[in-house]
Amino acid sequence: MHRAKVAFEPLAPGEVGMYVCGPTPYAPAHIGHAFSAISFDTIRRALQFLGYRVRYVRNVTDVEDKIIKRANELGEDPMALAARFAADYNRDMARFGVMAPDVEPKVSTHIPEIIALIEKLIANERAYAVDGDVYYACERFAPYGKLSGQSLEDLRAGARVEVDERKQSPADFALWKAAKPGEPWWESPWGKGRPGWHIECSAMTTAHLGVTFDLHGGGKDLIFPHHENEIAQSQGAYGEDTFARHWMHNGFLNFGGVKMSKSLGNVFNCDQIADAVGGEALRFFCVEHHYRSPVDFEVEEVRPGGEGAVTGVRFRSLEAADRRLEKFYVTLQKIDRLVGANADPGAEITEVAQLRATAREGLADDFNAPIVMAALHVALTHANRLLDETKGDKALRKRSLAQLAAALREVGAALGILADDPARYLAARRDRLVARNRLDVPRVEQLLADRAAARAAKDFTRADAVRTELAGLGVSVLDTPAGTDWTVQDAG
Repeated sequence: MHRAKVAFEPLAPGEVGMYVCGPTPYAPAHIGHAFSAISFDTIRRALQFLGYRVRYVRNVTDVEDKIIKRANELGEDPMALAARFAADYNRDMARFGVMAPDVEPKVSTHIPEIIALIEKLIANERAYAVDGDVYYACERFAPYGKLSGQSLEDLRAGARVEVDERKQSPADFALWKAAKPGEPWWESPWGKGRPGWHIECSAMTTAHLGVTFDLHGGGKDLIFPHHENEIAQSQGAYGEDTFARHWMHNGFLNFGGVKMSKSLGNVFNCDQIADAVGGEALRFFCVEHHYRSPVDFEVEEVRPGGEGAVTGVRFRSLEAADRRLEKFYVTLQKIDRLVGANADPGAEITEVAQLRATAREGLADDFNAPIVMAALHVALTHANRLLDETKGDKALRKRSLAQLAAALREVGAALGILADDPARYLAARRDRLVARNRLDVPRVEQLLADRAAARAAKDFTRADAVRTELAGLGVSVLDTPAGTDWTVQDAG
């Protein structure tokens, strides 16, 4: 509302009520859904890191025009289709480290609350019924447009509104829609019908967070008309000092400077991203950017031999993020192997204190994740410096490394990263690189066995030759105290 940073003072000390607009599940979730979900999941985690107790509510719009249209095209029940895609959405978000909401309300299970709210708006003379439909009377709510910063006249002129002579004003929007053939419906005081799009969030926030709550989030594309209409509905029912006290919107997602759009064919599904680079790599990339900033991806078409038909895409920006993420997990694995699981951390070292302090300061300043990421990289550099040391107090070095590993994981958790087991993450990453490079794994394993045999026979010339042959295949050999391992070279 203020278009500025303001001091955050929750309604109840130490507690935060947070509502985020969730999916309209009529198709597979795409990367834009993931970016928004990751942004607000990071805010939720950051609030918890800062000591708040968060009640996180994210809705599912399972009754909506797009769902009905898609279900009719497929010959499927709209509610069944919505439930299927909603389950897929939650599965996809889990791959990106997005925690499940505390409450996940659905339109279909809140029809009584929606009807009651519409009745209240009619009683307050903010809405009117006509021919089984109910509309919100925008001109009867003087502050309409205050979130988007436009007057009602500006919004009327700029919006594409459906022409309907039954409306008192072209800007009026539907709260309840009379039933049509092939659509789900519920009984109401205005006849059989279903809710309009916007009314659900006003009803659900009241049901699960109260008439007034702390934070409301969503994408910038929802500011108008969705969030503007939510304000009109809720404050039209309960008064202008009610509803969300703070509004937060994540930035747009672009590809090569072009906004993501289905019409442009630059929309990529979540499973496509996660399969290609791993779920955590996308999250790592996202938290390198501020949640309000626009984020640009580099995507490259794959053409065999550099010409001919396109056979796929490479997510170059995400692959680079995956390489940066790998460095953290390689370091954590080295530390775990060196210090063991029960190392005595000792007194807190300066570098750990600085990391934690920077994380608290950065996250308290409008959830500035990039500042925290920079501090994590500083701590990583120090950890690798200690790992490379061969002189000095070994016990002190181990204690310092144990502290750094714990702090990296603790601060990483505030951003939703570095929570995986290093061995599991690195093995999964290697599998992705093997698939991407079409590597002949049986051939690699045979060469590794040949090298092991040569080393056992002290034929180091042969062992070095095999290592060179593996390098030619794009394989790096790692000899560790735990045995020989291998990785796929990933130069980008």
